[in-house]
Order: sequence, then structure tokens, then C-alpha cells
Amino acid sequence: MRSAILFLLLLLNISTLGAQNVNTTFRSKLTYPGQTLANVWGYVSRGHEYALVGGALGLIIVDITNPDVPQQIVQIPGPNNLWKEIKTYSHYAYVTSEGGQGIQIVDLTELPGSVLPWKFYKGDGAIANQLNAIHALHIDEKKGYLYAWGGDLFGGGAKIFDIKTDPWNPKYVGKYDALGYIHDGYVDNDTMYSGHIYAGQFAVVNMADKSNPELINTQGTPGAFTHNTWLANDRKTLLSTDEVNNSFLTAFDVSNPDDIRQLDKIQSNPGTNSMVHNTYVRDNWAITSWYKDGFTIVDITRPENLVQVGNHDTYPGGGGGSEGCWGVYHNFPSGNIIASNISVNGAGELWIVTPNYVRACYLEGTVTNAITGLPINGATIQIVGSNPNTQESSALNGQYKMGQLADGFYKVQVSRSGYQTFETDVLFQRGEVVFLDVALYPNGLVDLSGTVVQHLTGNPVEGATVWLYSGAGSSSATTDANGAFAFSNILRGAYNIAASAPDLSMGILSNQSIVTDSTVTITLYPTFRKEEIGATPHRLLDQLKVLENPFATETTLKFHAATAVSRLEIHNAQGQFVQEIQVEPGIGEVRLGTQWPTGIYMVRLIEGNEVVSVQKLIKQ
Repeated sequence: MRSAILFLLLLLNISTLGAQNVNTTFRSKLTYPGQTLANVWGYVSRGHEYALVGGALGLIIVDITNPDVPQQIVQIPGPNNLWKEIKTYSHYAYVTSEGGQGIQIVDLTELPGSVLPWKFYKGDGAIANQLNAIHALHIDEKKGYLYAWGGDLFGGGAKIFDIKTDPWNPKYVGKYDALGYIHDGYVDNDTMYSGHIYAGQFAVVNMADKSNPELINTQGTPGAFTHNTWLANDRKTLLSTDEVNNSFLTAFDVSNPDDIRQLDKIQSNPGTNSMVHNTYVRDNWAITSWYKDGFTIVDITRPENLVQVGNHDTYPGGGGGSEGCWGVYHNFPSGNIIASNISVNGAGELWIVTPNYVRACYLEGTVTNAITGLPINGATIQIVGSNPNTQESSALNGQYKMGQLADGFYKVQVSRSGYQTFETDVLFQRGEVVFLDVALYPNGLVDLSGTVVQHLTGNPVEGATVWLYSGAGSSSATTDANGAFAFSNILRGAYNIAASAPDLSMGILSNQSIVTDSTVTITLYPTFRKEEIGATPHRLLDQLKVLENPFATETTLKFHAATAVSRLEIHNAQGQFVQEIQVEPGIGEVRLGTQWPTGIYMVRLIEGNEVVSVQKLIKQ
């Protein structure tokens, strides 16, 4: 029997929300007293995984194949400087530093041995011996070119080197300095996404002709201090970071470089002033160093709706500033992540962490005025009880997109000044999008009256109970001798109106929009006696019967199943699957609703692939 076990969902939510580090497991940490650490990279050879760490005194190589007991192999001396950046190509590591001496090249072939050839390359040809300080680098692995960013040569523009022909002996082939200083960047298949930090923008440049690069477009970033860029695996989405306080990880659609569009942006801990640094991509997740917040994992499957699904805090402090986690490396076969702290109590730190990559739960829709149908801007959409608190505002077109890590039932509240607040319960499921369009009703009170009558005869039904139900609650009334009922001074809104009486089946008017004083008629049909259920199923008009509906806690559902492959399938008002129950052929009954939130549910009796009966349930 397949069933949505709500108790388990709640337990999972509680255990997830109670942890400071989410979907990550600490494995080990190495400290380096008296030495700061900068960025990190990774290398894999002969079944071993290696952390390549930019220490102030040179490149540190650590065997992390056993993440619980990492073994440092060697530190190769380099410029004594805080800034170090590392990338790999083939079996070579390339290290740059603001401390100068150009590009350090290390041959990693002999690992896990500690005697590794290395040298400094300071330029050849037109820039022979001119390479000195370099801030960062990237390697276009498809084409085999190394791009060196920053430094003093060419005003900090890009210097391009052929390493495909001979990785040990790079050859200078061109530059790009038309837009000035480049702090960092990403290059894929001759398309460069360069981060111009002081201009607060990234550029898209066609680098197919290294002697004559072609600028395609530029795009500003939210913090106007564009630090790094990284292309997602879809090759359509570019991520960027701004190295300022209160900054964002931002996603852009670059599928048409002539028309770049910002899709979404996200912060690690909104309201704490934290500063982002470097972002990288593994499959459909962005792994990003956030200085004092450690690092985060963001689901980028829907780049227009970024959702944080993991984090690990590596630093004891919090808030703004550039202390804490400098960099992360994300692409080991084991899935393990390495992260570097610049310095904690005078010592750099290398962290090894095992992530649990999970999908986000999404909520998207449009908020409109229930009377005019026009979009509502600035409505607040909040997932009540989410941790951290998750809320979003509707855009000019009324649309909103948001999500959270935790699955299970959560109350969603939509509010706007001058309107009735809307509430509903939503079942969040990993990797799935709940589309929830909300029509808000303007403030105001109206009267609702009506009559309950019998089918065919039209005779009034005296003593019928009438329920008026909305997301805000419910109330009831009893019909008089004329079958009449009334509800006075009710809020404008969408209501379900249900009525029942002895020996008559329930009548329901679903989703009635009541915006002015209104009158309705509810028709009740004859019901079957209990003993009539024994008749041949296909001669019955109704094969599902509910003993209490609406109900407060739980209700009993009676059924008559004709085949051995029968089941009851329950969905909520959003059409989401809630529960499925396999039933034996014949007459039976089940208790339902104990763990359901208030709302409307549809129960279907299915025999084989045929839906033979449907019943609507209302939990008050």
C-alpha cells in the first residue's frame, strides 16, 4: 500500500530545521598556524582525490581520499602572499598570486609522491618576462587556453595562453583589455564571461579570434561589484557574485547574449549583511563560498527560482566583511566538498565536508484582484512556519516565485493592505512545483441567503444543516420551514456551501465567489439505505458514502469495490496527491483525515484504470 505518511514528513521537517548545518556532514579539518589560506581546487589521479590549497607560503597538496583522515603530501613554495588561485589541466596545476612571479606550473604526475616538478612561467613572445602579479585564472578546457585575470599587465585585462599544445610550456596568444580590469571570469568554448569588478558588470566576449576579440554585450549585477562568474551546465544560465556586504548570488539568462535577462537572486542569510565570494556549479546545484556564512548549496534547476537547500558554517563569526570562507571545490567523484577559511585565531583552515544534494520544493503563481481580475503588485506571500522564514512579494504582473527546503504540509498566507488575507495548506514535495494562483478579495462585508430544496419536487427542506466554509473558518445555520437560511455580515471571499438532511445526500456548491449580497439554492438528492449497498455495483448511482462531511478531525468513508484491483486515491484542492489506499473487493470502510490540514479533498474510487466514483470531502 502506497501512502503519504504525514507523521514522517513532520519528523523530517523537525530534524532538518533543528540543525545549524543543513544537508552537510563535517568530516575533518586541517589547520595551518601562522599561514592564511586562499582559494582551493581539486585533482583526481589513480583513485586518489587531492585538495589543492592556496596557502600564503605556497601550494599545499592534501590527499583527502579518506575524508576523515586527510594526509598532507607537500607544500610547494611560492610567493609569500595572501592571494592564491589554482586551476588544473591534464596532469598540471596552475597557480597565480598577487605576490607576482607569473604563473606557477606544477606537474602532478608523480602523486601520491611528494617530489613534483614545478616552475614559474613569466611570459614569452610579445610579453616575455612581463608576467608578474596575477589575481586569478580560468581554463577553457574545451579549447585548451588559460586566461589570466588582473595584475598590472594590460591594466589587469585578460592574458590568454595556449596550454593545449604543450601544458608545461604555455604560449602567449592574445589579450582582452578593451573594458579594463578583469577580476575573475569564466570561459567556455571560446565564449568569455569576464567579471569587471570596478565597473560592476560582466561582459560576454567572443574569443574565437584571440588576436581580435569581439565584445557581444555587458550586463550590470545587483551589487555593482562583479566578483566572479560561472556557467551552469545548461549553458544558458550564468551565475555571478558581488563581493560587497548584503550581496547576492544572481542568475542570468545568457542564451541570447544580445538580450541578457536577470532571472533571480538569492542571499545566504538575508538581513545579516553577509558577503558572497565565489560560486561554482555541480550538476544542478551552485556551491558558493559566503565568507562568514561558510558555504551554501543552492538548487539552480529552475534558475528563475533559486532555493537554498544546504549550507555549512565554517567560521565562528557572522555578518558583513571578507573574513571566513574564501573558496570551495565541488567536483570530486566522491561528492565531497573542500572549503578554505582564510584565518581563524591566526591559522588557515581546510575543511572537508560531505554534502547531501537534495531538490528544492517550489511554489509559484499569480496574485490578482478577485473582482477585477487585475494583477496585484506587492502582495506578501509567506510560507508559515518555514525555517528560515520564507516570503516573497508579487511583481508588477502579480507573479511570484519562491521555494523552500522542507517538504510536507505548510500553510501559505497571501496578504495585501486593503484585501482579505488568503490562507491555504499546500503539500510541498521535493523537485515539484506547486502552482498556486490567488485571487484576493477587497475588504468588505456582505450578506448571503438561500434555500435548500429536494431534487425533482423542489420542495423546501426544513431542518437541514448548512455549512459555510472558507479558508478563514466555517459557520453553520439551520433551515426554517421554508427551507431558508441566512448568513449576515460575512467577508467577501470564495466559499464552499454545503447542506445535508436526514435521508438526503449532501449538496455542495463549490468555490462560490461572494462579493455582493447574494442568494443561492442548494439541491439535495435522495440517498440509499444501508442495505441497498449489497446490490450489483454497476447498478448503484453512488459507490462512495461519507458518514460525516464536513468533518472536524476524521470521517468514515464507506465504499463498494467491484474488482481486486481497486483503490481509493485522495488529492487536495491544489490537485496534489495526498494518499492512496488499496482496498479489497466488496463492501468496506476506512477512516480518513486525521493528519490532513483543513481544506477540500477529492476521493476517487478507481477500479483498474477506471474512475467509478468521486466524493468531495471538507475538513473544517
